[in-house]
Amino acid sequence: MDYKPPFSLTDEMMSLVADVAELIGHLSADPSHQPSPRLRKENRIKTIQSSLAIENNSLTIEQVTAIIEGKRVLGAPNEIQEVKNALDAYELLLELNPYKEKDLLRAHRLMMTDLVNENGRYRSGGVGIFDGQKCVHIAPPAERVPLLMSDLLQWVHTTKTHPLISSCVFHYEFEFIHPFADGNGRMGRMWQTLLLMQWNPIFAWIPVETLVKEHQSEYYEAIAQSDREASSTPFITFMLRCLLQAVQEMVESNQKSNQKSNQKSEQKVLDAMQTNPYITIKELQDAIGLSESGIKKIIRQLRAAGLVERVGSAKGGYWKVSRQ
Repeated sequence: MDYKPPFSLTDEMMSLVADVAELIGHLSADPSHQPSPRLRKENRIKTIQSSLAIENNSLTIEQVTAIIEGKRVLGAPNEIQEVKNALDAYELLLELNPYKEKDLLRAHRLMMTDLVNENGRYRSGGVGIFDGQKCVHIAPPAERVPLLMSDLLQWVHTTKTHPLISSCVFHYEFEFIHPFADGNGRMGRMWQTLLLMQWNPIFAWIPVETLVKEHQSEYYEAIAQSDREASSTPFITFMLRCLLQAVQEMVESNQKSNQKSNQKSEQKVLDAMQTNPYITIKELQDAIGLSESGIKKIIRQLRAAGLVERVGSAKGGYWKVSRQ
C-alpha cells in the first residue's frame, strides 16, 4: 500500500511519547495503580460529557450522571438522546475492532441513533468543520470517502509508527475526511481512544476528552494549522500534550484514591485491634476484607508510624494501639 498520511516526527513529539509511555508503564506495573471501579465510572462520565460538550451539548456532569443512572432529567430531548447514545457506544469499546470498517459504522449507528438519518452510513453530501459559526475545514467530496477511509484504516492497522502517534494521525485524518454527515468529532475522539486501547487497555478509562474540552479553541486551531501545512504534525503535538496531561491527572487521582482507601483500611485495622487486642491476622482478613499480604502491609505501616506495637510472642501476644 502506497498511502501514508503526511506528518513529520519532531523532538517534542518523541519527548512527549517517552513521558506518556513512562507514566503508563507505572500505572500498568502495579495493580494498586489501576483505576478503581468508582474512578472508572467517574472518568467515563467525564469522557461522555466533555466529548458532547465540544459539540455544544449543554448538559452538566451532574445531569449526565443522572441520565446514566437512569434518572429523569430536565433537558433538551436531543441532548439527552446524545448522552444515552454515547453511553451505548462507549459500552462497546472492549468489543470493537478499531481496524474494521463494519465496527466503525456500527459504533456510529449507536452514537447517532435518532439524531441523523444517515447513522451507520458514510455521508452522501458535502460537509465541513465549524468552530462556532466559523468554517475551519471543508471535507473531501462524499464519493471519495469510502476509499479514503479504507486507506486510513489499513494504514493505522499496518504502520510501525508508535501507537501514541499513529492514533493522533488517525484522529486528524478522520476529521479531515469527515466521513459522516454528523458525529465526526465525537467518533474521531472515541476511535483514538479505541486505538490507544490496543496499545494499553488502561486508556479505556483515561478521559482525554476532558483535556480537549478545556483546550477546545486550541483543538480547532491545531486542525486548521494542520490543514494549512498539509501535515498532521501540529495536531499530533497538540493531542500528545493532552494525552500527557490526562495521564498525569489519572496518576494523581489514583494516588489520592489509593491514599484515601488505605487510610480507611488502616482505621479499620486499628479499631479491630482496639476492640480485640488478641485478634489474629486471619480474623483481620475476614473483618477488613483484605488479603494476608494486604493486612501485613497495613500493620507494617501502622507499626512504622508508632500507632501499634506487638506485645509478647507472635502466637500468645497482643496488639497495643496508641492513638496519636
